[in-house]
Amino acid sequence: MLATITIYTVSIFIHVTAVVVGFGATFAEAIMFPVAMKAGTQHLPYLHTLQLAINRYMATPALAVVLLTGLYQVEKGDWSFGDFWISASFLIVLVIGGLLGGYFIPADRRLAAMAEEELAAGGGGPVTMSERYLAQARREGQVGSLVGFLLVVAIFLMITKPSA
Repeated sequence: MLATITIYTVSIFIHVTAVVVGFGATFAEAIMFPVAMKAGTQHLPYLHTLQLAINRYMATPALAVVLLTGLYQVEKGDWSFGDFWISASFLIVLVIGGLLGGYFIPADRRLAAMAEEELAAGGGGPVTMSERYLAQARREGQVGSLVGFLLVVAIFLMITKPSA
């Protein structure tokens, strides 16, 4: 039996692929900071530059694709924004979008600059990062864990489609 391929099923494929490609790397960010700290503080500016690139060029475009394909699926499918799982998933998408643009991208710019400044002040030798830097880096990790949890919740909602 051949699969029935429609614009709707292609939109589901694009939707799921955007989540996997766009957000898969963000889950690895949870271990990037501890690994960079263990490898040496000289790697921290690169780490934050990498996180910035992931969030700007992978997660943000993926979020736009997820939003657009999700809107299409609600419009063309037998769904309603009144369905709990849809409204909750869209709320999660909006929260993640706000955090990407309003928190993660600025935080990684700031953390990269802080790391570069602190390393430069160390004169090329071993540097112990300031408590201010470490606190902001920990906070970013905590917010990142929250976003990861929200992504998993959204996936659960879309798979199980629970009513309120």
